[in-house]
Amino acid sequence: MFLKRYDPLVYWLAFTASAIVGTVISDYIDRTLGLGYLLGSLILIGLLLVVLAVWYLKEKSLSVENITTSTAEGFYWVAFLIANTLGTAAGDFLADSLGMGFLLSAALITGLLIVTVLLHYFSNISGILLFWIAFVLTRPFGATFGDLLTKTTEKGGLDASTIGASLFLALILTFALMKETQLENARLQGR
Repeated sequence: MFLKRYDPLVYWLAFTASAIVGTVISDYIDRTLGLGYLLGSLILIGLLLVVLAVWYLKEKSLSVENITTSTAEGFYWVAFLIANTLGTAAGDFLADSLGMGFLLSAALITGLLIVTVLLHYFSNISGILLFWIAFVLTRPFGATFGDLLTKTTEKGGLDASTIGASLFLALILTFALMKETQLENARLQGR
């Protein structure tokens, strides 16, 4: 493990880089290799399940709350990248292949995320399983919401330029990062 403790800035920079790389990998699988969104998504689901299974066999846990070994951290980041790539492919599958468009796709994924949260609070389903479901769902939500913001109105978007949408999302991320840094500092001082 490169860092000895959680650093919100490093984490969110890695998160953002992973989302970008995941988009590039998804586009490569779906478009360059010509496998399409559905087959690409199915391959990525398979890869994610394999990584999670091997992680569990090696570490006896898939919890992300207390990763203490470099092996577990490596599995986490590989699963993280695959989940981001899967999310992009799945979002494109919903919006483009199924013809749902960006708004309806984002609304569907929002509904699935709400169901996942409700299951967390009102069921006995594993919190770790629900975490990974929610994690995978956040990426297609982000992809379809980003497309909704940036695509032209003729393509079903709001035509809020890539730069405008990026600035808007960077502002949200900056405020969230500031808040998380405050919480992490308070947690460390409370030790």
